[in-house]
Amino acid sequence: MKMPGKTVRTRFAPSPTGFMHVGNLRTALYAFLLARSQNGKFILRIEDTDQARYVEGAVDVIYKTLESAGITHDEGPDVGGDFGPYIQSERKKLYLPYAEELVKKGAAYYCFCDKQEAADPAPEGDPAVSGYDGRCRNLDPETVAANLAAGKPYVIRQKIDKDGVSTYHDAVYGEITIENKVLDDQILIKRDGMPTYNFANVIDDHTMGITHVVRGCEYLPSTPKYNLLYRAFGWEVPEYVHLPLIMGRDAEGNVSKLSKRHGSVSFEGLVAEGYLPAAVINYIALLGWSPKNDREIFSLAELEQIFNVNGLNKSAAVFDYDKLTWMNGEYIKALSPEAFAALAFPFSKLAGTALEEKWLLIAPLLQQRVEKLTDIPEKIGFLSEQPDYSAELFRNKKSKATPETAKAALEALIPEFEALEAWDVESLNAVMTRYAEAQGVKIGQPMWAIRIGVSGLAVTPGGPSEIMTILGREESLRRLQLARQK
Repeated sequence: MKMPGKTVRTRFAPSPTGFMHVGNLRTALYAFLLARSQNGKFILRIEDTDQARYVEGAVDVIYKTLESAGITHDEGPDVGGDFGPYIQSERKKLYLPYAEELVKKGAAYYCFCDKQEAADPAPEGDPAVSGYDGRCRNLDPETVAANLAAGKPYVIRQKIDKDGVSTYHDAVYGEITIENKVLDDQILIKRDGMPTYNFANVIDDHTMGITHVVRGCEYLPSTPKYNLLYRAFGWEVPEYVHLPLIMGRDAEGNVSKLSKRHGSVSFEGLVAEGYLPAAVINYIALLGWSPKNDREIFSLAELEQIFNVNGLNKSAAVFDYDKLTWMNGEYIKALSPEAFAALAFPFSKLAGTALEEKWLLIAPLLQQRVEKLTDIPEKIGFLSEQPDYSAELFRNKKSKATPETAKAALEALIPEFEALEAWDVESLNAVMTRYAEAQGVKIGQPMWAIRIGVSGLAVTPGGPSEIMTILGREESLRRLQLARQK
C-alpha cells in the first residue's frame, strides 16, 4: 500500500472524552503498524473541537495508554513536529479561511438558521436534502452580505450536489458507492468559530500530510462528504483503511457492539483486571487482522515487521475474554521470575502484612498457575487465613488417602516436624519421604494429609513443603495440630 515516492504518514486522532476504548486502541495500533511496516511516520493529534465532551485529564489517559501499550508517535502535542500544533483547539484560526474559500468556490454556504429552524422542514424545502432542509443554500448574495454586516450568527455548511452517486476505494471493503441524496449539508464551522470534527479532520489530515486514514467502518457512509471537500480544494484524497466493528457476546450468546455489559472495554480496565499490556495489544491486533498462518503470539516488534493491510477482514470481530485470558496466561508464563514478582506484587494484597517479606518465596509458586494477575489474592488467601474445611477433604482416591490414613500420618509427622533444626523445603520433604518408605505407601499419601492440614484446600500453588516454608514453623504446626483434631 505504500504510495510511490511518498513517506507513509498515518495518524491517531482521539477525542479527550475519557477512557481509551479497545476499539480506539486498535485503530491506533493498526495506524501505528501500517506506518512502521512501511518505514513511515505515526502522528498523534488530539481532536478537541467538541468542548462540551472534553473530560479533564483525558489527554493524560491517552498519553499513558499509548506509552503502556508501546505505541510510540513520531509527532504530537508532547513531542512536537513540523506540522503542529497537534491539538485542534490550538489550530482554531486555521479553519475559517478554508471554509470561506469553499464558500467562494460554491462548495459551502453561510447558514443563518438557528437550531430550531434548521430542525424544522421548510414548507418548500428540497426533499432531496437530507438532514438540514437547505433553506439557506440559495440565499442571494445581497441577503448574505446584509446578514453578515448585521452580525447575524451563522454556521458554514458544505453544499453537496444531491444528484448521482459517489464512489471511492477502501483498502478493506473495496469499492464503496453512496447515493449523494443521502449526504447532508453538514456544518463545517460552528457558531463559536470552532470547526466540526468532519471538517477539521480533512483540513488537518491534508496540512499534516496524512497519506493513509485508518478509522472505524462507521465512517464508510460519510467518507464521500470528506472526498468532496478534498476535491473542492483540489487536494489529493488519502488512502482509506476502514476497520470492522468489534462485537461482544453476552451470557446468552447474543452478539452486539462491544460495550460495558460484556466486560471491561477500556485498556485501563483490562490492565486493572490483571491483563498485561503486551497481551492486550497482541490480542487486539488479531481482532480483525490475520497474519495468514496459525500463529497467535506476537511481540509488538514482530507485528511491526509483518503487518499488512491485506490481512484485514471485512467481517466484525467478537471480543473473546476467554481467549484473551488464555493469551495473558501465556505472557505471564514467559516473564522472567523477577519481572513477574515485580508486576504481580501490587495485585497480591500482601503489602503491609506479615507475608510481604515472603513474597519472593510465594511468587514462583504462582507464575505458572495464574492467567490474570487478579487471580492471585484468591489463590494465596489461605496463607493469611485458612478456610474452614471438612475432614472428608482428607479423602483422595488417587493417593489412596482417607481421614484415617491422614490422622495416622499427622500423629507420626507432627513430632518429626517439631524436631527439625532446619525449616526448609528439603528438610520437610525428607520427613515425609521417610514416613512413606516406612509405611510402604507412595509419597502422595502423607503429602495429601499435610497439604490439607496446612492449607484447607485440595488445590494449592506449591506443595505442602513450600507452603510450610512460607507459613513458618509456628503457624504450620498450629494448623497441623488443628488438622489432627479434625
